[in-house]
Amino acid sequence: MAADWSTLTKSAHALRPQTRLITIMMANNETGVLQPVEEIGKIAAEADVYFHADAVQAAGKAAIDVNRLGCDLLSLSGHKMHAPQGVGALYVRKGTVLEAMLYGGSHERSRRAGTENVPGIIGLGKAAQLAIEAMQRGDLAKMGAMRDHIEQKILAEVESSGVNGVGAPRVPNTTNIHFDYIEGEALVIALDLKGLAVSTGAACSSGAIEPSHVLTAMGLPSDTARASLRFSLGKQNTPEEITVRPGSSAANCSPPARTIAGLQ
Repeated sequence: MAADWSTLTKSAHALRPQTRLITIMMANNETGVLQPVEEIGKIAAEADVYFHADAVQAAGKAAIDVNRLGCDLLSLSGHKMHAPQGVGALYVRKGTVLEAMLYGGSHERSRRAGTENVPGIIGLGKAAQLAIEAMQRGDLAKMGAMRDHIEQKILAEVESSGVNGVGAPRVPNTTNIHFDYIEGEALVIALDLKGLAVSTGAACSSGAIEPSHVLTAMGLPSDTARASLRFSLGKQNTPEEITVRPGSSAANCSPPARTIAGLQ
């Protein structure tokens, strides 16, 4: 869903005199929709406000250039790029003032004391290298084609279904589809029994009983938000795994549970 940024810049509620930081996801973790971070960066620069881009969902799935984005800070998590869990990175533009997170030794430029996770750091660096090589090979376009195939087949086979965020720029691995008149949690269980791992939202909201605040903010009724499922692909998935069998509305995922919506 595109935002009217001319209205945003004029809105008294967008930036207040006490505003010191703007922080926003580069890619939404439920719909995969890419946010207009470049435009937000320009707004932050004009207002002389620090700008942080949360690139956790975008890293490895979209090109990231901190100068083009105009961000002062950018964070990412290694496991989203198949690096070890528990390691991440924070880009800090020169001149950006940050207080120390932990006091003690001079580790990480005196911002976070404690022994560094060297194996994790190496793993993150290698994962980033592999992600860049995958982009250069055109792997993201292939992943996007598989995502589009899933959407097209489901919409053709299942009545009263639709894609949340369709028409907006998205990362290639994620789709969020609503199945009207069906309880999302029940559908998650039914698909799990068929070997297909999906979720009703992001992994960080697991167990929540309220409808997704992301989907309701987009204007979806509560019932439709509750009937929405998040599908995501990983670099290990193949076109054969997402092929829909004739007469079936469920995607074929064999071997089971390799399409993990809550993890990729």
